[in-house]
Amino acid sequence: MAKFPPHPERRGAVITGASSGIGLATAEALALSGHPVVLGARRVDELEAAAARIRENGGEAHAVFLDLADSGTIENFCDIARDALGEIEIVVANAARNQVGSVLDTDPEEFEAVMSVNVAGTHRVIRSLLPAMVERQRGDIVFVTSDVVVNPRPSMVAYVASKWGLEGYARALQMELEGTGIRATVVRPGPTLTGMGMDWDADATNAALDLWRKWGLSRHDNYMRPAGVAEAVMAVVEMARGTHITTLEIHPEAPLHEVGE
Repeated sequence: MAKFPPHPERRGAVITGASSGIGLATAEALALSGHPVVLGARRVDELEAAAARIRENGGEAHAVFLDLADSGTIENFCDIARDALGEIEIVVANAARNQVGSVLDTDPEEFEAVMSVNVAGTHRVIRSLLPAMVERQRGDIVFVTSDVVVNPRPSMVAYVASKWGLEGYARALQMELEGTGIRATVVRPGPTLTGMGMDWDADATNAALDLWRKWGLSRHDNYMRPAGVAEAVMAVVEMARGTHITTLEIHPEAPLHEVGE
């Protein structure tokens, strides 16, 4: 029976979409566990402030501009991450673009922009960082997707298509990586309280919410906190070697009913 060396105590980690929400919470959780982190996102001010807070709490953090729609910034991000961390043990592919709109209302260029970030941009990051992980025969890649893969929501067609595509990509990668020592995992969160969608047009948002209720996609009003999703990511990467969580789906707990209801 094959024996897997344990994870090193210091595991360099790269997180995309790390200026807020799930990405930031994951970076904070990794740093709290003693792992150096490189945070990537477009919002540089928020990113640098987040990295500074991590350092103030005793962690090691580096803020690097990253736009997944721009291949040049992706390569620069990966180069800086390698220089800062040395061996990269963990990649959390979390960054995503969302766009409200039905099939008929979504401009093809807007659709392509979402796919470019959520699928093609993620592929560029993985393609750049994966070879060294394969050579070491160790590492974790975590794809943060969405429950829209199993419960697609109308009026966000580009996002739904991109997350379906990303999970198909992750599944193919899992098969390709079998026996290499690299674990690829899908973390599939349900409704989570983040800033995503806060910039949508109010009328379009309300119309989308009405449709979701019509199709039974809003069973209760509770949302998960990003820290809860970060705990799921930590459970995946901290799993002892020799065990592979392929997909982890998490949902907000429903509000408590009054006794007797």
